[in-house]
Amino acid sequence: MDDPQYRFCTSSDGTRIAYAVYGSGPPLLYANAYAMSMDSQFTLPPARAFFDALAANTTLVVFDRRGTGASTRDIDDLSPEAEVCDIAAVVDAEELHEFTLFSLVALAPCARYAIEHETRVQRLILWYPRVGIGSEWDRQQARAFREDWSYARRRWAGVVYPQGPVSLQRAFSKAVKQSASAEMIARRFEQPEVDPNSLLPGVTVPTLVLQRDDAPGRKIAMRAAGLLPNGQLRFVVGDAITPYPGHEPIVAAVFDFMGLSKPAAVDVATPSGTAIILFADIADSTALTERLGDAAFREKARELDASLRRAIESNGGTAIEGKLLGDGVLAVFGAAREAIACAQACHAAADGVGLALHVGIHAGDVIREEGNVYGGAVNIAARVAGEAAAGETLVSATVRDLARTSAGVLFEDRGERELKGVGEPVRLYEVGWKEGA
Repeated sequence: MDDPQYRFCTSSDGTRIAYAVYGSGPPLLYANAYAMSMDSQFTLPPARAFFDALAANTTLVVFDRRGTGASTRDIDDLSPEAEVCDIAAVVDAEELHEFTLFSLVALAPCARYAIEHETRVQRLILWYPRVGIGSEWDRQQARAFREDWSYARRRWAGVVYPQGPVSLQRAFSKAVKQSASAEMIARRFEQPEVDPNSLLPGVTVPTLVLQRDDAPGRKIAMRAAGLLPNGQLRFVVGDAITPYPGHEPIVAAVFDFMGLSKPAAVDVATPSGTAIILFADIADSTALTERLGDAAFREKARELDASLRRAIESNGGTAIEGKLLGDGVLAVFGAAREAIACAQACHAAADGVGLALHVGIHAGDVIREEGNVYGGAVNIAARVAGEAAAGETLVSATVRDLARTSAGVLFEDRGERELKGVGEPVRLYEVGWKEGA
């Protein structure tokens, strides 16, 4: 693969913005982190492998944020409004008419640009959306970088890569030193917080929230996805805050979201971690078997099973083959909106063969081994399905919170239920399909 081609443009306030272009395919504009320059990442093997993987299927456009790298380093205005203008400058310089926008800890400027230019931004990807973090924590980080630049970098490297390796932590600390000054990073931490409640509901383009399942901020990611009208949430394995190392499932998720084929080297297997779990089983299967006869019932069940699996696949889910459910099906999804849409399709498929389903959806951590899934969240999903009437979909409060603005459905509070094997009551909601949906 050819090396990135470095270019420069000028933002509306005169700030020089450095950017690089390489690869071929649909355009993907990548808003870099505020403490990592292009140069420092392109020379860091795990980071370069990540960018090369993205550039294998896209025309990748990466730029240095103002105050960072080869962009103007001594700058006063670090506001999201100024950075929206920087994005616009790069877009105009490269004549990007329709593209996917990828935010690496650049939520506010990317979300605002997507709101203001929704005809250009086809899709938005938010990696590690930093919203709602306590301001006292931010002030502590700013003080640390001003007081001891070297120690603060090393400590930050330990936060970004908590499991190491040490070589990567050292390389990250060195890259931060090359990319920006201590004062610039301190000022970044002192920027006013984004109010996700006022910002994210205005983002109408399809948006993918990506987050490591063991990294800090999982609840923040879930909150962000729940506020997006057309958002979905996917967790990938690991605890690093950057998309590297272990970039393969991240690149796979990006390409899947963009509707692109995946390189053979990319592993798309769903990792352990947080998932949206759908459990569906046939209502009154015993009575139906007695009424229809075993052979006739099994024929209907086989026909329905094939339809359910098509519905799961078409809505972005994965049917769990290793689970022996008898008259039901278990599937996992990356987004609550996908699972709810699948539930609607499953009920329609059941109606088509004269059967009815109980459907339950829950969100929580799962462990995947050899095509199977395990964990308390799976059991809760099954219990939620058991509470549903024939032809009904019930979801837990967790799923309702994730999907309340993005799924295009209504939620009726059914109260708290004592579920067998679950220590605390679980609040359930019935899903109601809006007219015309």
